[in-house]
Amino acid sequence: MTDISADNERRFQGLGDSKEIDVVILGAGVNGAGVFRDLCLQGVDCLIIDKADFGSGTSAAPSRLIHGGLKYLETGEFGLVAQSTLERNLLLRNAPHCVEPLPTFIPVFSWTRGIWAALRTLTGSTTAPRSRGAVLVKIGLRIYDFFGARNRVMPDHRFLLRKRALKEMPHVTPDIVAGGIYYDAKISRPERLVYELVTDGLEANRNALATNFTALLSSTNGILTFQRADGTTFSVRPKLVINAAGPWIDTANASLGTSSKLIGGTKGSHVLLDHPELVKSLNGHMIYFEADDGRICLVYDYLGLAMVGSTDIPASDPDSVRCEEPEIEYFLESVRALLPSLNFSRDQVVYTYSGIRPLPASDASSPGLISRDHSAPVNEATADRPFPVVSLVGGKWTTFRGFSEEVADIVLKRVGRQRLQSTQQLGIGGGRNFPSDPAQRRTWVDTVAQKSGVDALRVEALLSRYGTTASAILDYAAASAHQDSERLTGAAHYSLLEIDWIARQEFVVHLSDVVLRRTTIAIEAALTMQGLREMAATAAQALGWDKARTETEIGDVVTTLSSFHGQTLS
Repeated sequence: MTDISADNERRFQGLGDSKEIDVVILGAGVNGAGVFRDLCLQGVDCLIIDKADFGSGTSAAPSRLIHGGLKYLETGEFGLVAQSTLERNLLLRNAPHCVEPLPTFIPVFSWTRGIWAALRTLTGSTTAPRSRGAVLVKIGLRIYDFFGARNRVMPDHRFLLRKRALKEMPHVTPDIVAGGIYYDAKISRPERLVYELVTDGLEANRNALATNFTALLSSTNGILTFQRADGTTFSVRPKLVINAAGPWIDTANASLGTSSKLIGGTKGSHVLLDHPELVKSLNGHMIYFEADDGRICLVYDYLGLAMVGSTDIPASDPDSVRCEEPEIEYFLESVRALLPSLNFSRDQVVYTYSGIRPLPASDASSPGLISRDHSAPVNEATADRPFPVVSLVGGKWTTFRGFSEEVADIVLKRVGRQRLQSTQQLGIGGGRNFPSDPAQRRTWVDTVAQKSGVDALRVEALLSRYGTTASAILDYAAASAHQDSERLTGAAHYSLLEIDWIARQEFVVHLSDVVLRRTTIAIEAALTMQGLREMAATAAQALGWDKARTETEIGDVVTTLSSFHGQTLS
């Protein structure tokens, strides 16, 4: 397998002064990375940069759902629902190592409530219905099935009367009158998928470049100057700039010399509960329910923990956002009311996270009524800034591919290129050549197990975690100082071989890149200080860190987990 990271570094070494390049993309979240991949596939030379790590901002803080947007029906955003359900179905095919079906249960507490409020919302009212009765839910689910018919991969909904609903979801409050079950999807490793979009782009176009932890120093006379993590600087002269900085869009535009007021973000927080009884009772389902204050909440099994979310609070500082205690208590009270036969306490909360949704500036009376649709306004070139700036506003995880395609088509027209291929049926990262049915999966696992000498169950686990990249990781064992049998303390389903591979191959700058984004170790593995030190030692050997640097990296991870994720390592 080609070392994409090393190739990328060689391209940076070959940069001349003020190199001309077709497109510079500021921000490597899912939208920026999606546009980068699409344009690279069309032969457009691109540079993507992020001031932190790939996928480290808003894209790392979603509800981890790939969904069609059932709630957008009541605000009349039928086009968004149509696109979202299509993109959900495509992602289930193109990223099966990260995206999987999620049957979803909606508890219904009345028969007719919400009908007139829903009609008012459809005609422009700024007050969403506080309660959605059985009639409204049934109509909504039928419409949702209709929109999800393109490239269908999951069954239609079912509607259950009270007795049957409680049999399927026995811990739900008996106050319900009915329940609906429909299908959406969840994404297990969104941060990793963003990274894979970037590397897919680099593989597609050997003139493309990508760099994380890189700051924009200046924008002068059409020349952008950047500083990388190692202190080196470089300059490029773009024909066009894409501002994909998410909640930082207005700040980034100011740095480019163009003012804007495009973003009016809201804060979304989530908690993860160590609650085996709850996880077992969900039986693989998500419960999508209305809290007492009318906000939509959710709970589902995420990597063996119970994910509960989310809030929707106006906020403007994405650098310091975190889940606050009142939000945690709100989540606990919400699930207590929904599942009264289960016990919930603060000490079950083992991980928290929060992010700012880059929603368009809006005067909506409720954050939930701000559109989740996307747009790409253009600031045309000026005498002082001889390149146009395309800003990527709004959107959501599910629709990134379609949004990327729309933006790429705008760029292609402006730079005089033709689309060479569609991304609709194109696998992403470890989703490429993924075995498509159980028989093919068994064959793939058995073949790799025989070649590598690793147990088939372990190969299956790595396939689920990394997709088909798992075979390259196991091939690497022969050249590595580590074997797959060497496991992390407190996280025995991860090996030092995996950490060594990631550190050497996957654009790692800091230890937190491994702990929080290339893997989900911080969430799923009950990471200990000893395990973290083992990871740090492996990364230090791979990246040439001295003792002082290694200790700094360990300290930064400990601080980040404590300050932003409510997690203390033992």
